[in-house]
Amino acid sequence: MAKKTGEKYQAIIDAAVRVIARQGYHSAQVSKIAKEAKVADGTIYLYFENKDDILISLFNEKMGNFVETNRRHIAEASSIEQKLYVLVHAHFRQLSLDHDFARVTQIELRQSNPQISEGIGNVMKLYFDLIDEVIREGIDKGVFHPNLDVRVARKMIFGTLDEVTTSWVMKQCKYDLVSHTDSVHNLFLYGMKGK
Repeated sequence: MAKKTGEKYQAIIDAAVRVIARQGYHSAQVSKIAKEAKVADGTIYLYFENKDDILISLFNEKMGNFVETNRRHIAEASSIEQKLYVLVHAHFRQLSLDHDFARVTQIELRQSNPQISEGIGNVMKLYFDLIDEVIREGIDKGVFHPNLDVRVARKMIFGTLDEVTTSWVMKQCKYDLVSHTDSVHNLFLYGMKGK
């Protein structure tokens, strides 16, 4: 199997996002992805074992890059309030810039099999760890309530971001997702405040 890098690999990943977003994961045939990527069908199998591997790879690559970028921006923020704002804004902005990827993450990944869920688990853990770090720092600095349950708070944060994004996707991305940043940030900030 070829190394998962290079122009053809990236073309296949990008084509898969478009095809899966338009046709749904179960209807997206490898041959359609190959045609969209302008490569021969056999070329797909030089980089990927099967269609599941394509979905896992595209999610891990795109979400992995998102987590690393988000981590850098959060590190540059000077206060917990700003770090929380960056977390919310980056989540909405990233998905608003790529409607096809948003559809894949919010709709298609939820209909996948346990093997795919397991395959994307590591990158999701990185994202959850990042959210946990912001929450713990907020507790340590006295911004958030000292008895805040980190796991419950993380589920609240991720669940809200996820639901707001899913609603936007289901409404055909017809409004500005990023415009929800302030209200969601305030909900989190005041819901977790120490005093």
